[in-house]
Amino acid sequence: MNIFITSTDTDVGKTYVCRGIVQELLKRGKKTGYFKPLQSGIVPDILSDADNVKKGIKNQNNLILKNSYITNTPCTPSISAKIDGVEISLDKIEQDYKSLAKECDIVVTEGSGGLFVPVNENSMVSDVIKKLNLPVIVVARPNLGTINHILLTLNALRTLNIKILGVVISNYPKNTNDPAIITAPELIEKFGSIKILDIIKENDNNFEKIADEILMQ
Repeated sequence: MNIFITSTDTDVGKTYVCRGIVQELLKRGKKTGYFKPLQSGIVPDILSDADNVKKGIKNQNNLILKNSYITNTPCTPSISAKIDGVEISLDKIEQDYKSLAKECDIVVTEGSGGLFVPVNENSMVSDVIKKLNLPVIVVARPNLGTINHILLTLNALRTLNIKILGVVISNYPKNTNDPAIITAPELIEKFGSIKILDIIKENDNNFEKIADEILMQ
């Protein structure tokens, strides 16, 4: 099953989770595509998300990386594209995705920020997901406030009739006594009526559970 990785916010570990999933799929012999339709903020000495995904993967023979648009200013894709004089087309994104999907056993698509990030004057990331007709994994941070952010995201996805595979909590501290962090997963599952696919601790490289869930679909 091809999958779209979104998040509750920016900088919550979405690319790290994508890399872990891609690496696990490659280990299982799957020809894997990583698709980042909208990459903004390419500046010297900072790796793109695709480069970050590729980094540390030893066997890259079965890995294909693809972007539809790469812009320079690190901000919302619609603004970054406008600054660079680029017009973002959802049709082109769809064509690029379908082309990549034909070459691969599975494609992992990474969004930009959360659901309601503008990608052009008329569309948001949620429209990209609808256009590609992909199920979603939501990546979220572990700390105070994450319950509200996740429940809002889940509600929005359901309103849009987008299939949700589950939630991944990223950057979970290895040793914590914080009750907000410790109790969040149970409360998210209860009030969100959703499965926590995995809790990824800091610097954790085990993504077997998430890969299992993707491949079972």
